[in-house]
Amino acid sequence: MDKYILIPSLDQIDQAAQEFIRRMGSHRIFAFYGGMGAGKTTFIKAVCQRLGVTDTVNSPSFAIVNEYSLPQGKGSIYHFDFYRIKKESEVFDIGYEDYFYSGQLCFIEWPELIEALLPDNTVRLHITTDEDNGRRIEIS
Repeated sequence: MDKYILIPSLDQIDQAAQEFIRRMGSHRIFAFYGGMGAGKTTFIKAVCQRLGVTDTVNSPSFAIVNEYSLPQGKGSIYHFDFYRIKKESEVFDIGYEDYFYSGQLCFIEWPELIEALLPDNTVRLHITTDEDNGRRIEIS
């Protein structure tokens, strides 16, 4: 994947989501790093909408994981928010391996709290805010 995607303003998030989808290739696990309010959930919501998800996409802060159906039986997207995780055993309790190794798309917020459990092939995206309130997504 290329190194970064720029989102100069919120009204350009759909174009950025489309660009991200174009670059996804065969990757399935995406870890989104960024501080509170960086735009992780907003970007994931835009990506899901561009992929054709009609379910309501919101942060799974309390549920830890939300599942969204892709159109035409093309599978699922698992959206995680590990912000409230206090210890790794909680992640084992939800059966994270079943999700991460399912072959379905996984979008993970606050992955730094479970870094040791992320698969080797995880694509890491670091979202930062610039001085004009735009966003930069660095991909590694």
